[in-house]
Amino acid sequence: MLKYSLKRLLQSMITLFVIVTLVFLLMRLMPEEGYYGDRGDKLDEAQKEAILTDMGLRDPLYIQLKNFYSDLLHGDFGTSIIYRPKVPVIDILKDKLPYSLYLGLSALAIALVFGLSLGVLMTRFKGKIGDKLGTGYIVIINAVPAAVYYLLLQLYVTDILKLPILFDSDNPASWILPAVSMSLVSMASYAMWLRRYMVDELNKDYIRLARAKGLKNKVIMVKHVMRNAFVPMAQLLPMSVLYTISGSIYIESLYSIPGMGGLLVDAIQRQDNPLVQTLVLVFSSIGILGLFLGDVLMAIFDPRIKLSKQGGGR
Repeated sequence: MLKYSLKRLLQSMITLFVIVTLVFLLMRLMPEEGYYGDRGDKLDEAQKEAILTDMGLRDPLYIQLKNFYSDLLHGDFGTSIIYRPKVPVIDILKDKLPYSLYLGLSALAIALVFGLSLGVLMTRFKGKIGDKLGTGYIVIINAVPAAVYYLLLQLYVTDILKLPILFDSDNPASWILPAVSMSLVSMASYAMWLRRYMVDELNKDYIRLARAKGLKNKVIMVKHVMRNAFVPMAQLLPMSVLYTISGSIYIESLYSIPGMGGLLVDAIQRQDNPLVQTLVLVFSSIGILGLFLGDVLMAIFDPRIKLSKQGGGR
């Protein structure tokens, strides 16, 4: 188990290094105007060159990359150029992170509770109206673009339930629709896969044997079917994390939530390159952390998973 976790951790760190390096190189292909801020029209060529030289952007690319990682190791993420000029990026993130963290954790909790419950109910009433309604929900979520039902929820559910249409830090009710919206995709995924795994377990020989021995259906479902069906569900954690990240970028902008998702959109629009670079680093780290935790949970729940020189793993 320890060897498995360490190897997965090393792979995650290598993946993060590759992503961060690619982002760094791609940012160097962006127009240089993004480094001048609002002063671009007022500067002559000599002043522009002086700014780029002072920022180290006229150094060879490998020197820039070395300096970039050196600054990262010392906790220096640079300063904002346009969004909040000369303010350290880390200070900007400290103001935004609590909103995104609270929203993301709320969405994951909603997805877990209602998604797993829906999957169990669909299995319990397989082929009946409850199963068909759950299947219809899953089909709609996967077939319709997310932006469509996000907008429908904002436009119509706010009127029906009398909820705020935009975020208000002084009104806790304004968190409800953004959190629910962000949980919809993960909720459908949990329900779909849990139903599939539970149905597979119900068709296995040991379940038939348990029924032949006279075990009650409730005991079979709780102690055998659900227990074994939850093992592969651990692999959905990375997917949920990625759905939450991608959803937050759109939903925070849609509901005017002052979090990191909306900040990324704003930073890209303003071409605040240091801020964009740091935000991509943060989102990539969260996504890779989710993948790593999913692998570790799979190893914990299923001891048959091993990593060795002969192969294995998932």
